[in-house]
Amino acid sequence: MIIIGSDHGGLQLKGDLKSYLERRGFAVSDAGTDNDSSVDYPDFGLKVAEAVAGGDAERGILVCGTGIGMSIAANKVPGIRAALVTDTFMARMAKEHNNANILVLGGRVMDSQKGCELVGAWLDAEFEGGRHQSRLDKITEIEKKYS
Repeated sequence: MIIIGSDHGGLQLKGDLKSYLERRGFAVSDAGTDNDSSVDYPDFGLKVAEAVAGGDAERGILVCGTGIGMSIAANKVPGIRAALVTDTFMARMAKEHNNANILVLGGRVMDSQKGCELVGAWLDAEFEGGRHQSRLDKITEIEKKYS
């Protein structure tokens, strides 16, 4: 299952991505927001990150205006590797090299077609392991040191 969340700045793109994911056959849980009233992105970033870190969702997608705030908020949760991406190469590398478990996009900096392309590239990529796993292990050690 994929959990998806946004603030007001990412609402439109979130809706389009949710439809795209469902067309591809994914079960999708929507963590909100559900209207364009101003909300605080950390609330939704935390909700999605906790669901992924806790095993309630396999992966997550977050959308705010630029993606910057959501990526900062989500990456505060131990075990989360939230990657803000702006092109398909970054989306593939986020999975292949960093095993990103949350993809973050900016709803005010890309259109729906671009957002769906990035999500597709991330979903279709596979983590390569090997030397990349040892780097992720180092990140895990950093999390332990500061938790």
